[in-house]
Amino acid sequence: MPSPIDRLPDDPRLDAEHVRRVPGARDVFVVGVVHDHPASVHRVRSLVDAVAPDVVALELPELAVPLYRAYVENPDQSVDRGGEMSAAIDAADGAEIAGIDAPSGRFLRALVRESRSEDVGREEVERVVRGLATVTKRALASRLAAPVAHRTDVEFELDAPTDHGCTDADAPEAQATDERRQIRRSVALLGALDGGGATALRDRAREAAMAEAIADRSDEESVVAVVGRDHLDPVVERLADE
Repeated sequence: MPSPIDRLPDDPRLDAEHVRRVPGARDVFVVGVVHDHPASVHRVRSLVDAVAPDVVALELPELAVPLYRAYVENPDQSVDRGGEMSAAIDAADGAEIAGIDAPSGRFLRALVRESRSEDVGREEVERVVRGLATVTKRALASRLAAPVAHRTDVEFELDAPTDHGCTDADAPEAQATDERRQIRRSVALLGALDGGGATALRDRAREAAMAEAIADRSDEESVVAVVGRDHLDPVVERLADE
């Protein structure tokens, strides 16, 4: 049976390099994004439209989802402010919206598992835990901001959009080219950094938790998951091992 993504139009922003179909699952797709990039926003909206999934899983804390819903549901707010996350919600058409990122119980359990690795020291674990406190405060602030955003046009600095080298007014090829440039720059930066430490531990725990959250839904339901481009392959590899 043809994949829903085979029906997507010929558009450089929809390059299959940024989308993975999870082997052995029902229609379960993971799409990688550069946060707030217009090419990524277009890709997410197009994929959710094409798949019409039961669940849209977002690299957001569950606590933050109501704020991104507000950008879609309140006409005084701008869908653009939530980037690809609000675009996914806007295109979901009744699908369940799930936040799969930290903070969560899954993340804490994954952190415990990953911290048992021989190359992880106590200092790295403590740094991740301190960082989790900051993330949790931000997620709680997003939850508290959601009712205000639902009723007013007040904008919060919690999720100020990232400026990129192009906008959605630019040609599709220009958007795709700029996005590829930013991905190459990110890969080069990651390659220059030490592969260990607290950052690597945090990312492994996040990816394990996000993959587990997707897998929990993938047996009976179709899913489109939206994650940062750097997390795309690690999340899909974990899903393939489930």
